[in-house]
Amino acid sequence: MRPFSWRKKWQRCWDEVRYCSERCKRQSKQRRP
Repeated sequence: MRPFSWRKKWQRCWDEVRYCSERCKRQSKQRRP
């Protein structure tokens, strides 16, 4: 297995995951109990 082959594939997913996590964090901070 070559690391470069899956790296390109995962780059897209990783970007989405990071974006989602950031959004979740922001939303949780904005939310007031």
